[in-house]
Amino acid sequence: MATQVTATANAQHSSSFLRVAIALQTLTIFLQAVSAGLLLSSSYGETLHSVGARVMYGASMLYVLAAVLAWKPGGGSPRPVWHASGFLVLASVQVVLGIAHVPSVHLPLGVLMFGLSVLALARR
Repeated sequence: MATQVTATANAQHSSSFLRVAIALQTLTIFLQAVSAGLLLSSSYGETLHSVGARVMYGASMLYVLAAVLAWKPGGGSPRPVWHASGFLVLASVQVVLGIAHVPSVHLPLGVLMFGLSVLALARR
């Protein structure tokens, strides 16, 4: 009985961590859109966008970690791990496109990532 209560508490904790990780990722993607606007209009925009890219990538890695922790110990569905891994792949492509200065794909991919992240957050 105590083991069952502990398992339920751990599953709720992991689910909360997963929600926080998705929310953080969503926020960082949104802030990247803001810093992209600043990139076009101010001298410090490039620095903010560059730093934001690193933070967004870290948030995507945190999302993967949270998904694994929610899945493995609790025995839940592996679906969030696939979603988080997909986001990490998209974030990797986004970074490469940004470094290569390919805004024709970089910008729409950023919009897609934000929409998917909001959707993932709404599903949690």
